[in-house]
Amino acid sequence: MACEDCPTRLSQPLTHDGWQVWDLVGRLGGQIRVAGKAVIGWDMGAAMALANALGVNPMVAAELLPELEAVMVRRINEKIGAEDG
Repeated sequence: MACEDCPTRLSQPLTHDGWQVWDLVGRLGGQIRVAGKAVIGWDMGAAMALANALGVNPMVAAELLPELEAVMVRRINEKIGAEDG
């Protein structure tokens, strides 16, 4: 049973729009922009085009994707830094 303050539970989308954006994020793995060894973000043009193709509300995607992108960039770069020692 998941605890009340479990990160998975706390980060779980609460709306249909939220679930659609979460699904979209899972499809953006090939749209990562990299500079040297650092991840700098998603190709937002491609992300919004994919959102449109999937029928995701563009206002919701435009609002949520930058916030999710910032977390993704931070976490991946932390992992890269830890692996490089």
